[in-house]
Amino acid sequence: MADKVKQIDVASIGDIVTDAFIKLLDDEAVTYQNDEGKWLAMKFATKLPFDHAEVIEAVGNAANAAVAFSRLGLNTAMITNVGEDKHGRDIISSLHKDKIDTRFVRINPDKISNYHYVLWYKDERTILIKHEEYDYHWPHLSAKETPRWVYFSSISENALDYHDDVADWLDKNPEVKLAFQPGTFQMDAGTERLKRIYARTEVLILNREEAVFVTGGDYHDLHNLLDRMHGLGAKIAVITDGPDGAYASDGQQRLKMPLYPDPGPPKERTGAGDAFASTFVAAIAKGNSLEGALQWAPINSMNVVQKVGAQAGLLSEHELEDFLRKAPEWYHPSTL
Repeated sequence: MADKVKQIDVASIGDIVTDAFIKLLDDEAVTYQNDEGKWLAMKFATKLPFDHAEVIEAVGNAANAAVAFSRLGLNTAMITNVGEDKHGRDIISSLHKDKIDTRFVRINPDKISNYHYVLWYKDERTILIKHEEYDYHWPHLSAKETPRWVYFSSISENALDYHDDVADWLDKNPEVKLAFQPGTFQMDAGTERLKRIYARTEVLILNREEAVFVTGGDYHDLHNLLDRMHGLGAKIAVITDGPDGAYASDGQQRLKMPLYPDPGPPKERTGAGDAFASTFVAAIAKGNSLEGALQWAPINSMNVVQKVGAQAGLLSEHELEDFLRKAPEWYHPSTL
């Protein structure tokens, strides 16, 4: 008898990239602040020594989420684009190592794969990005290939019309739940242009600054921000707030969650937000409560910043539950 095909639990949608981390020496760069923000500065028109470099394949918001889902025991697929080059082949190989289904990874002839440079200074990073202009097409998914959830995140501005394809497919598959963690271009597109995506969203995850930008709400009024996120269509609204933890609302209750205590200083912060968002969604997809999801998410986020890159610190469910058993008594949600 043929093995029964296992349903895909989550399909993660978004651009995928190879990151080349360049660790800068502390005394070869400086940071300064002005009215436009914080800046990284180095000597101009000269040769500068650096500490070391590390290349990490198959990263990006959606890819980081896919790895988190897979390690937490969810049957995961990736819907993305790569070029017909070595980096593309390495990306697919990396996804396979994390047991991620790559049948919907589109290999684009005569295109190159996304490749970004990460300037790693102390525990922060400045990322030099360039998104290749792929011809985005939503794949044909048979009934057996239809996932229970889709997780939609950062994608090129060249893919704006692709959102309509995703929305059309969601309309035809009302049983599929959508988690949306918009990237920069998606937020810049505005809520009116992406109203069909927002209206269909089961879980919407933004940081506090993003929530203000997307909704036009009051930074100092969390209830106003959560109300506005629900008003866009989200059934569950989540706001992350750096060292102040996170907040979540399901329309019935509103909760605040502190950070999980760091075991040591962070190595660098790439992927902390992705780890939180994807782990929260994984918990909900596995049937956990709002409270349970809020307890899971900060643990993976904490562990990611103890490693280099967005994926090395992502935990299995067993490892995550072990951290939860060792959590201090105060580590639990409270009413907002």
